[in-house]
Amino acid sequence: MKVLDVYDTMMEEIQSIYRSRLQLQILLSLVEGNKTLADLREITGSTSQAIIPKIRILEASRYIGAVDYEYYLTPSGRVIATKIQDYVMVTAVIHRNRDFFADHYLQGIPPQLLMSIGDLYDSAIISDTNVDIFNVFFNFVKMVNEGNRICILSPIGSPAHTDAIAKRVSEGIPVELVIGKDLAQHFYDPPYFEIVKKLTDKWNGFVIYVIDAPIRIGLTVTDKCLSLGLYKNDGITYDTTTDLFSKDPVAVAWAQRLFDYYKNQAKPLQF
Repeated sequence: MKVLDVYDTMMEEIQSIYRSRLQLQILLSLVEGNKTLADLREITGSTSQAIIPKIRILEASRYIGAVDYEYYLTPSGRVIATKIQDYVMVTAVIHRNRDFFADHYLQGIPPQLLMSIGDLYDSAIISDTNVDIFNVFFNFVKMVNEGNRICILSPIGSPAHTDAIAKRVSEGIPVELVIGKDLAQHFYDPPYFEIVKKLTDKWNGFVIYVIDAPIRIGLTVTDKCLSLGLYKNDGITYDTTTDLFSKDPVAVAWAQRLFDYYKNQAKPLQF
């Protein structure tokens, strides 16, 4: 059965939830844990007279239950509430960063992580400006200098970025770098070869991985923050002027999963 046919069948049930601010607020608040009626009044800013009929509707649908004067999500209610929560967060992230996502190539983000992009809600766009034309680069350097663990997914290379990484490696900071095979070829040429060979020989904490598939995304993730860069919509030109940045632990964890996705497909670079 096609999804539109399912929607036609379930339209009344679906709309009964999404049309009701209070039902949504009750479900979303219970994702965080059990709540009393007083808790729900405070959260929703509504009276008991307004809330109780909505509670009865959700109880009738077997989405919530009550014990010891506290309301809780049933297993099926938790599934529904979690899906609603995901929808809210994904919508909020795309809305807040509408131009960033609309103007860039998103296919470099695997589908399973793109579906959880709501984890990036607490983030901001950092761009180069006429006043500060190196804003994105300086933010990268600041991240690298402050990180105690650094993971980088790089579709492009530059001596300035290499120097910033080399400095941290020489200070004993573990660094993992994933690159495409095209960029890996340049690591055998000056000035990259001398720098990279010396670092990989001297510091066990510095590992370069090479992936056969093309990388259409740029990512730096440390133990403290992340910076995400994308290609422009043509999928050919990497946008060095704009990154999405976050210090939120949830967003950092999302970025680490993205890095690991590519790392798990790569092999260590051999000199």
